[in-house]
Amino acid sequence: MKKSLLSLLLIIGILGAAWPMAQEASADDQETESAAEAAPHNTAPEGWTALFNGKDLDGWSVKSGFATYDVKDGMITGTTVQGSGNTFLCTVNEYKDFELTFEVFLHDDKLNSGCQIRSKVVRPGGKYGGRIGGPQVEISANRQAGFIFGEAGNGGWWTPDPKEKRHDHFKKGQWNTYRVIAKGNSIKTLINGQLIAETPYPEKYKDEFQEGVIGLQVHSVKDDPKWRVSWRNIYLKELD
Repeated sequence: MKKSLLSLLLIIGILGAAWPMAQEASADDQETESAAEAAPHNTAPEGWTALFNGKDLDGWSVKSGFATYDVKDGMITGTTVQGSGNTFLCTVNEYKDFELTFEVFLHDDKLNSGCQIRSKVVRPGGKYGGRIGGPQVEISANRQAGFIFGEAGNGGWWTPDPKEKRHDHFKKGQWNTYRVIAKGNSIKTLINGQLIAETPYPEKYKDEFQEGVIGLQVHSVKDDPKWRVSWRNIYLKELD
């Protein structure tokens, strides 16, 4: 009996010593997985095109304002500048029917941002390459993220009654994954895997904005708060 008790105590002692190590290993694994999920890779999956190479702004140009765009740690960060109008970092190439996915981080919840699709210069001239206009996918923390807005006086909200359809799928203080499918006269948006809206083109614009640039918006602001928004892993697949 004494030997059995001694053996049992020995086993309990060994398991007790191993338990903290198991907990530590589990925590390390979780930390590694979280870091892997957070790390930008900017390498397109098969069948997709990476619009951002993770290193510089090759293939992009700034339009409509003079907010700043910088590349660091595999992401594009746009920063507000006092006195600038709405600014857009636009692709040089134009796209028609496509599926677009990207991750976006709104560093400052008060900043309104967006992603232009099928857009173009609607008012040429001026210092900053003309005014960009067209359909914009809303990026904001005001519970209207993912709805479609006609930028630069092109119809206001295309998604009907966005204030009545507010949602909580856009998460504050973290990366959010957008998926946008533009085909024909319809734009479908998802955020973090949740369907947000399937927006038809307004009748007035069915013959417009069928093809154009992708543009990352830094909104105009009052004063000079230096608010920021970042993008990474921007991929596009053209549809037949």
